[in-house]
Amino acid sequence: MQIQRVQLQQHGDERGMLVALEKDRNVPFEIRRVYYLFATKQHVHRGQHAHRHLNQLAVTVRGSVTFLLDDGSGPVEVVLDDPARGLLLGSMVWRDMYDFSEDCVLMVLADQLYDPADYITNYDEFLREVNGPMLRGDMAACQSL
Repeated sequence: MQIQRVQLQQHGDERGMLVALEKDRNVPFEIRRVYYLFATKQHVHRGQHAHRHLNQLAVTVRGSVTFLLDDGSGPVEVVLDDPARGLLLGSMVWRDMYDFSEDCVLMVLADQLYDPADYITNYDEFLREVNGPMLRGDMAACQSL
């Protein structure tokens, strides 16, 4: 699985730092929705779903969080802990978020408005959709093993 991190340009001086998120500069899609998670309790998992069409950019504005990502080829863990680095989450990627630091604020930019029909909340269903139906030759090969 290819992990797509986005290095965000920081601007600042002795007064502090600023990061701008801009369509076609460091966000590769039109921003249609922004939301953020905070005050997430310890030992809580968030996400645990995939999107059929939605693309997102996740940034930890503060603190840290661990993502378990799977595009159907197997899970990969990614830690987000830098407000100047984003994580691109394309469509058909299962995401499970956990190990939120007590001070974590996770901001997510999305290219679509909220649509419950776009969510796949069952991991087995996700695997069936992302891997597609097995071909007859694949089934025959499996049976001969």
